[in-house]
Amino acid sequence: MSAWRDGLNRMSGRTRLAVCRILLHLAGAEVAPLLGVLNQTAREAVEAEGDLPALAAGLGQVCQSLLHYDLYWRSAANEGDVFWNEADAGDYVAELFTDSAQRYGVEISAEPNDDILLSLPVTQNLVVILTLAYDGEIAALETDLADLSALKAGLKQIISLNPDRVRAVQLHFSPAELGDLLTPEQLIMNFPELIPL
Repeated sequence: MSAWRDGLNRMSGRTRLAVCRILLHLAGAEVAPLLGVLNQTAREAVEAEGDLPALAAGLGQVCQSLLHYDLYWRSAANEGDVFWNEADAGDYVAELFTDSAQRYGVEISAEPNDDILLSLPVTQNLVVILTLAYDGEIAALETDLADLSALKAGLKQIISLNPDRVRAVQLHFSPAELGDLLTPEQLIMNFPELIPL
């Protein structure tokens, strides 16, 4: 029935919009430097002020970095949907944004504290959440990505994605900065959908 409906929508000239969200858990003290890449990309995204080609390029850089850290991948999950109406796709992107943002809380002190130790704890867990909305169909992203080879293929597809096809980009990660910790208990509680790779 879905294929039949897709065919009708294509014949009527409607644009197919896909929205996908990928969650990837990395573990080990060696993943801490990835937080620098993620924070740099987040800063560049803010400076881009909604410029989708720039945001897509940043997402591609994050995917490239994740591929370099594939030895530390532990679990993953993905979800998504297809829309023929831009407003519906936008609503779903907003829903995913809200859900992703609520997965963790970060307390930021407004006052610098001279008593802070110079050594920061190193997190053993990092979860990266990528959300992407695009025109058309990308089979590598519209499948179960809780498999090592499928996840690698999906990330490579994001890297090579034509920026003109990108409609929305989101990046979330937990912990948010060096010194924050994501404990195994928080990992289980906040990211229950993760499936071991």
